[in-house]
Amino acid sequence: MVTDNGMEWELQRLGAAKGKLNEAEKTQWALQGKEKAWGPDHTSTLDTVNNLGNVYISQIKLDEAEKMYQRALQGYEKAWGPDHTSTLNTVNNLGNLYKSQGKLDEAEKMYQRAQQGKEKAWGPDHTSTLDTVNNLGILYKSQGKLDDAEKMYQRALKAYEKAWGPDHTSTLNTFNYLGNLYAD
Repeated sequence: MVTDNGMEWELQRLGAAKGKLNEAEKTQWALQGKEKAWGPDHTSTLDTVNNLGNVYISQIKLDEAEKMYQRALQGYEKAWGPDHTSTLNTVNNLGNLYKSQGKLDEAEKMYQRAQQGKEKAWGPDHTSTLDTVNNLGILYKSQGKLDDAEKMYQRALKAYEKAWGPDHTSTLNTFNYLGNLYAD
């Protein structure tokens, strides 16, 4: 019996040993193995679909990333429902993608959905919730909604300081975003 982590690791190890596969190819190979072993709608397969979207984002292949995120989102919603944390993480990823594409209204809808769901699932001060709050702050600044951006940054900063302390990178990044907002 092959375990999820074992299979993924083995596929990536074999790919790396060949020395010819880039990150996307390795993840595609892992995806093909999972689709064969568990089917296209298994949640472990969907995790790899979402991860492939992340790889495509890093390679600035935004159309491919969107296809992967949409596939993962549809599968997660079917398997886990619209409020499951895996679903919400993919919703947040779509928000990031749409922001990168300049689709700011769509990004806002995704971030707001992710924020509301994460607050319900984990609470308002969970670090994953705060990451989405921070994303909303960045988006609001891009949209010129400076008061809304400030509220998001202040909320995230206060809770990050409580959760991680004043010297954590999440706290410092949010402090920097807030400082840049005030400087503009």
